[in-house]
Amino acid sequence: MIYLVTGVAGFIANRVAAELLDAGHQVVGIDNLNDYYDVRLKQHRLEKLDDPNFTFVKGDIEDPSTLEPLFDQHAFDAVLNLAARAGVRYSMANPHVYMTTNAMGSLNLLEQMRRTNVKKYVLASTSSLYAGQPMPFLETLPVNTPISPYAASKKSAEAMAYAYHHLYDIDISVCRYFTVYGPAGRPDMCIFRFIKWIDEETPIELFGDGEQSRDFTHVDDIARGTVAALKPVGYEVFNLGGGGEPVSLNTVIASLEQSLGKKARLVHKTFHKADIVTTQANIEKAKTQLGWHPSVTLEDGLQQCVDWHLENKPWSSSLVLP
Repeated sequence: MIYLVTGVAGFIANRVAAELLDAGHQVVGIDNLNDYYDVRLKQHRLEKLDDPNFTFVKGDIEDPSTLEPLFDQHAFDAVLNLAARAGVRYSMANPHVYMTTNAMGSLNLLEQMRRTNVKKYVLASTSSLYAGQPMPFLETLPVNTPISPYAASKKSAEAMAYAYHHLYDIDISVCRYFTVYGPAGRPDMCIFRFIKWIDEETPIELFGDGEQSRDFTHVDDIARGTVAALKPVGYEVFNLGGGGEPVSLNTVIASLEQSLGKKARLVHKTFHKADIVTTQANIEKAKTQLGWHPSVTLEDGLQQCVDWHLENKPWSSSLVLP
């Protein structure tokens, strides 16, 4: 098979591409290598995709003139769209770029798929859509009240994907990710930042009292679930999350303190109204329909993150946080 993976220098897409390559498939990866966070980290990930079956294209899914020749050159079996502007707070400062990348970028891909008769689309979406809903979050909940431009842009992408499924019989799997973490992760995410700050003995900026909790999910589990979602399903939404009890940020910090052998210094800031207090995924649908379940424990996953940071010093310490 030959797959198009968008955002391939990104944290999750990079692992998805590696999963596909390990299975013997061909992967064309596209990424615009934007500077939302330190580009050196993106280059670090790309260097790991050293495989004759991998082709990298520097380009932007917002640009139809880039996508058209790409779809003409390759007969893709499926498109896995993980290119996205992520992060709740940043979306409030730059809402337009979230819509152009997350919504219009997805539409551009769907249009090329329609034009060239590519019939499978996997769309990366987010648990941020569930704000205000009862937990554990079920895929059937009405996610019509997003509380950030980020969530709204992802909802737009989901809705357009359904329209293309209905009109053009494109098979759609929407994967809603729950707080993904792991080695070489995004430096705007809490675990990356906590490790760096604790190790440097820099005060941790903590929004709220630290008792807000998340359904942390290891990137390798997310990658396996995303690849499993390539199966034909019609149009379905799948939660990909840890599936256990949510874990508080205070608990995560305590675990990282133990691994690093250093004490964190906390600076509390006001909890942001666009954030969700707690997330918890119901993952029964992914288990039943995709045969997927998470396998990496939070304890092991956090240790992997610490090990990556320590093994890559001093370079990892020099990465600029957004």
